[in-house]
Amino acid sequence: MFTKVLIAEDFDSINIALIQTLESMGVKEIEHAKYCDDALLKAKKAIQDKAPFDLLICDLSFETDYRTVTLKSGEELITAIRQIQPSIPVLVYTVEDKSFVVKSLVEDLKVNAFVHKGRNSISQLKTAMETILFGGTFISQNLAHALKENSFNEIEDYDVQVLTHLSNGITIEEMEQLFKNKDIKPNSKSYIEKRISKLKDIFKAKTTIHLVSLSKDLGII
Repeated sequence: MFTKVLIAEDFDSINIALIQTLESMGVKEIEHAKYCDDALLKAKKAIQDKAPFDLLICDLSFETDYRTVTLKSGEELITAIRQIQPSIPVLVYTVEDKSFVVKSLVEDLKVNAFVHKGRNSISQLKTAMETILFGGTFISQNLAHALKENSFNEIEDYDVQVLTHLSNGITIEEMEQLFKNKDIKPNSKSYIEKRISKLKDIFKAKTTIHLVSLSKDLGII
């Protein structure tokens, strides 16, 4: 079992539940942080002390308050810690349930487990940790379908920009000029229209407004 675990979670009630669960599983050292910046500092200190954490459990979203922070999300924290400790296993524990987010975390950030907070999340948390120990990847059953949705593989950074501009009320004509000014290519009106049409097919959206709405629901923009 893991011996030293770092938790990044901003709600006390969840922190308490996680700590109790880890203690029941025999984890000897548990540290937690309510801010991503603090979690990164703890990770750096542990490495400096030659006693690094062997598992990171983190949420994705953190509420803003009076404090100014550098790292504002779980994704940013994972990226920062992986830069100083590339091999640390990561277990994401969150209410987030958008397919695009799950797929991105597993395929791009290479997280080892994604547990959806819910009624059975504690038992899933235990299973996830055991799966990681044996070199596997765990995804909550209600979200496992995300990795099978091949259509998301067709979405490029260019498409995300198009969708973002559409959500901000920018017309295709305005987008064409904007892309030209920023030297983003292809930037012709006809190509942008073709990409929007393809995105409608991928998401099975009936209108551009419907396309934007679905993109937001899936966490793409």
